[in-house]
Amino acid sequence: MSRKTIIEIISALLILLFVYAAVSKLMAFDDFLSGLRTSPFIKPYAYFLVWTIPIIELSITVFLFIKATQLLGLYSAVVLLSLFTIYIIWVLNFSPKVPCSCGGVIQSLSWRQHIIFNLAFLTLTIIGIMVQKKMNKQKAFSGEAENL
Repeated sequence: MSRKTIIEIISALLILLFVYAAVSKLMAFDDFLSGLRTSPFIKPYAYFLVWTIPIIELSITVFLFIKATQLLGLYSAVVLLSLFTIYIIWVLNFSPKVPCSCGGVIQSLSWRQHIIFNLAFLTLTIIGIMVQKKMNKQKAFSGEAENL
């Protein structure tokens, strides 16, 4: 399988994940807001996050879709997935109440399964970054060789 194909598959999976997540949140807006308002640590930011999170998720999908911004999309996905995974771990370890504002199929996962799910996507995204950077180096090297 070519490096380009690997990047396309990883990007497509991330696009599906983030579009699904954003649309689920927006379609169940009141439930998402309610989950955020009962969520420890972020309750004061619920009204800000209820809009910001889906916008960020959709922005990442745009970055991933456009070849020129694909690496930015991959880095952004790593940041968002990392933040959410850290938040889940924090809630599980330090909160007396564990809320859920997930929607759709992901809602059926336990929190621990959700961590594994996020870590799998995080691993794929990091692989995507490494492959993309390697492709960029090869393009730069071959471009330099052509200019000699």
